[in-house]
Amino acid sequence: MSRARADEEEYWHSSKFRAFTFDDEDDELSQLKESKRAVNSLRDIVDDDDDDLERVSWSGEPVGSISWSIKETASGSTASLEGRDSSLQKGSSSYAAFPKQVSSYSLSSLFKGEGHHIPYGQMTLTDTGVKNYAPELRRPKAEYKDYSSDWSPKDTVRRMQRGKVCSLERFRSLQDKLVLLDEAVAGHDGNVITAVMLTLPTCTKSLSLVEILFRELEVRQVALCHLIHFLRETGEQKFLLDLLRFLDRTEEVALSQYREHLNIQDVEKRREFLKGCIGLPFSVEDTSHIQDHYTLLERQIIIEANDRHLEMAGQSEIFRKYPRKASILNMPLVTTLFYSCFYHYTEAEGMFSSPTNLKKTFKIPDKQYVLTALAARAKLRAWDDVDALLTTKNWLGYTKKKAPIGFHRVVEILQRNSAPVQVLQEYVRLVEDVETRLNVATKYKCHDVVIETYRDLRDRIQLTAYKCKVERGSAEEEKINSILNNMVRNTFS
Repeated sequence: MSRARADEEEYWHSSKFRAFTFDDEDDELSQLKESKRAVNSLRDIVDDDDDDLERVSWSGEPVGSISWSIKETASGSTASLEGRDSSLQKGSSSYAAFPKQVSSYSLSSLFKGEGHHIPYGQMTLTDTGVKNYAPELRRPKAEYKDYSSDWSPKDTVRRMQRGKVCSLERFRSLQDKLVLLDEAVAGHDGNVITAVMLTLPTCTKSLSLVEILFRELEVRQVALCHLIHFLRETGEQKFLLDLLRFLDRTEEVALSQYREHLNIQDVEKRREFLKGCIGLPFSVEDTSHIQDHYTLLERQIIIEANDRHLEMAGQSEIFRKYPRKASILNMPLVTTLFYSCFYHYTEAEGMFSSPTNLKKTFKIPDKQYVLTALAARAKLRAWDDVDALLTTKNWLGYTKKKAPIGFHRVVEILQRNSAPVQVLQEYVRLVEDVETRLNVATKYKCHDVVIETYRDLRDRIQLTAYKCKVERGSAEEEKINSILNNMVRNTFS
């Protein structure tokens, strides 16, 4: 008899799982850790029976959904256990004193495109285990009803809003799920609405059921908007297009198809895709944009091929002096215009790479054209080109300076590109507003302009004050003294 008891003792001492001995209160912390390992070991047993469950762990994502992360869940469980361990070390021996686990997940992560993409019709829970719920299983028995009670749709939504863990497995039929969805919409909580929406695809096993679902969503515009936004952010393109076609939103269907060009890396394939998009049912304005996009990419392909050849052959001085830093392919229109003004400014209008050709083809406004061309030519320090760009001739043959962007902006651009003071002063003088002219001239130390402006205003006080800001013995100081002396003579004459 004693031999059998000895064998039994040896069995318990050799087992990798220790039994819970409630009499040993001093070793409660180590028991809790052993319990955690024992509960986690049940994962393989429970997983097989849990395939058809739909649970939501709030902040709102269904377990197994796009943003659910086993790794993050495990780390959250560890943090929760450490919190409980510390409370035990402080002398607390009551489970009720343990802090409740707070989920760190949020459906906002879904709308930011985080997580894995799960195809429509496969958004059911398929890989959850007791390991994910281990912290929850150690709650008081009074809270076990959270997992199994027959909550009403209204109570279920309220619990989800409060962050409670609850089961959605009882809402199996489409009708039950729609009742739950209506309660979620009435609660005005976007996370809850989206979480409930994720349970709907499990009901659609055929095209007829999909159409039934679409018809139900059509009369629930709030839920529909959440679903459309969710599908766009997660990239469920096929299901989104089917839904938009059912709703007869032809322009949205076209725009969704057009967005697919972003996923095409090969430039020739992208060009052909854009060519096919021109015939889609866009609005008149959008059709014009698509046509321009296709034309621009076509031009960029031609320009890129020619310029790469010139750069490699070393036949162009501009490319030898200023090697290209990047390809022009897939760049915006303004970037293409800047590139053209930098490398192909003097080309005839008949050339695809000519700035004037781009301006005419894409109807670029004068203000945008001047601003871009000015920045490109100033970067090359081509001051003669800047002067010609800002010079216009009227029908009588007279020339004058004109800047659609304002001469104060011209001065700013020239100064950023280290233009000489003589060049800056020429355009500062053309600023019409006196106060603005003085501010710009003072900021960029265009002393002659400041002195001449105060002279024209006959402001002796400001001239005397500005005299202290120029170098002693400089030409500017002599100019101020001469003006002040002339003012005094004219006063007493």
